[in-house]
Amino acid sequence: MEARALLNYENWVVVGDVLNSTKYAYKILSSLKESNFNVSGVNPRDNSGNVYKDLKEVPYKIDVIDLCINPITGLKIVESAIELGINKILIQPGAESNDILMLCREKGIAAIQGCALIELSNYKSR
Repeated sequence: MEARALLNYENWVVVGDVLNSTKYAYKILSSLKESNFNVSGVNPRDNSGNVYKDLKEVPYKIDVIDLCINPITGLKIVESAIELGINKILIQPGAESNDILMLCREKGIAAIQGCALIELSNYKSR
């Protein structure tokens, strides 16, 4: 599966610093919303109450996780995704690690390294 194929799925979660307008997680979340995807942000370290802290809090079935967070925290997110039966993850540059890729491979998760912003730039809104 290629990164662009993930755009066929409607329900996304972006994991990272989604409230900070200078960060890629924020830009990805905003771009997915502008393209009419059902998308929410998750940041395990945020205490503002304005974003989900865990995948389990998201009130819909997640099709795709966009991982835009450090690999150590990202590994915990992948473990949570396994528990929830989520099997598609887009891993942004800098969020990847051998541990994440190996775990995804072992658990049958489509882990694609790529950039959502690049894929969205070639995508027509829903």
